Amino acid sequence: GPDSGTLLGLKVSLAAILAVITLATMLFNMFVIITIILTRKLHTPANYLIGSLAATDLLVSILVMPISIAYTISHKWNFGQIMCDIWLSSDITCCTASILHLCVIALDRYWAITDALEYTKRRTASRAALMITVVWVISICISMPPLFWRQAKAQEEILHCVVNTDQISYTIYSTCGAFYIPTVLLIILYGRIYVALDPGFLSRHRCMGSDLPRKGILIPSPIASWRGNGFRQARERKATKTLGIILGAFIFCWLPFFVVSLVLPICHEACWSHPILLDIFTWLGYLNSLINPVIYTAFNEDFKQAFQKMIRFKNLPFLPNQETMVNDFRTNQYV
Repeated sequence: GPDSGTLLGLKVSLAAILAVITLATMLFNMFVIITIILTRKLHTPANYLIGSLAATDLLVSILVMPISIAYTISHKWNFGQIMCDIWLSSDITCCTASILHLCVIALDRYWAITDALEYTKRRTASRAALMITVVWVISICISMPPLFWRQAKAQEEILHCVVNTDQISYTIYSTCGAFYIPTVLLIILYGRIYVALDPGFLSRHRCMGSDLPRKGILIPSPIASWRGNGFRQARERKATKTLGIILGAFIFCWLPFFVVSLVLPICHEACWSHPILLDIFTWLGYLNSLINPVIYTAFNEDFKQAFQKMIRFKNLPFLPNQETMVNDFRTNQYV
């Protein structure tokens, strides 16, 4: 095997990489929150949901990831039973809340697109607050049960801090509540949003034999009629594209972890799994908390503009689209 020097080098490198991921997750999510707070244009119920998602992902980077770095590197739990309870509960609660936020964001989009006239009246800040509250209540209900059957007493030393998987019913309950049910809901919602925004989609696929030139033809539908202008429609399409990228990233990040979490406790010794594989899948899940704000800031026009206004005064080399920035700068009222 590798000598102790090489092993130490690997551990230090890994710690550095994980620390960079954690720090980036903190900064990006703080940036999204600050951008929403400082930009009046972004003060809408839909963006409050995005802000709440960023706050949840920020909590993951503060409460969960730093301790996880130490645990991943040493493979020994050095913080005692009480800290283990707090960390595990925070981990399950925050990661579940992050996932469920994607559901309420998709639900909000779905209602806004399919029931526009009615939903515009009901799409209020208090409704967004209610949705966020429901997310946290469900998340806490999923994370609490293990606290009631933990293995050790508070004073005992423990070597590992993991959810007790002897309770197979809890494993099924928690993985379904935190991942499988939300994922099915997300895919159904996204599919329906996609079809609603592209009314020709179904008819194209129903009559593939038809040789009508359908390219570029927008088939009128009651859903399309409320929009009036193409600008609104283009914005809905863009927002839906962003949601699609978020959905893809979410499944990529969390699927491996939840498959292993459900399968391993059920098949016990019959399945082989390397501890390092579990670490990789866990961190892939945490990585989703970094990807969410990156996608919102990269693909959402309103966020991009607000971002550029915020960092315009610092001459940073990595600003996107320098030319539009210069034009924007000239027309800016503050100049």
